[in-house]
Amino acid sequence: MLASAGCSTQETAAVTEAPAAPVETEAPVAEAAPDNSDDIFVSAYPAFEVTSQSLHDGKWDEVTANTVAGKNASPELSWEPVEGASTYVIYMIDLDTAYFIHWKSSDIIETSLPEGWAPSLDYVGPYPPPGSTHKYTVYVFALKNPVERVKGGVNGISPKVQEFMDSLDTDASGNTGNIIAVGRVTGNFTGK
Repeated sequence: MLASAGCSTQETAAVTEAPAAPVETEAPVAEAAPDNSDDIFVSAYPAFEVTSQSLHDGKWDEVTANTVAGKNASPELSWEPVEGASTYVIYMIDLDTAYFIHWKSSDIIETSLPEGWAPSLDYVGPYPPPGSTHKYTVYVFALKNPVERVKGGVNGISPKVQEFMDSLDTDASGNTGNIIAVGRVTGNFTGK
């Protein structure tokens, strides 16, 4: 039943009523890179490290949440430039709610994004049901070239997340092999 799959009461209503629509340096994919092998979405790609000052003790800061106490500000993110990347794409997925997309931004050329960087059309912060803890993973895709379109709608369940991410491997000109590497950072958030 969709009502029990939503990220919160607000998301449940949205889902049941109307579904939501470079500086060149050496690539940081060496031995110290994180292991993506446990992540079904990105295990096929080399990894690079993404950090966030909005994440403490494995938990996203309240400021990132779409709650009364939160500010619905996208998390601060940082990573080293990936060699050969001309652009980056970000997805934030609630892995505990049928792949609910909370953040989707494209055409990023910076490698350090301040807290609150994403516009409200691109980002809706965590808001799990009270007392429920959900896991939210931010994926940063390093791409050779821009893509025609970054698929998926923010603030809705997206069972085709894998398809959306895989489509980034084809650039706007139809060339494949566009994904160079993928970085990720994961944290939990508990509804209050």
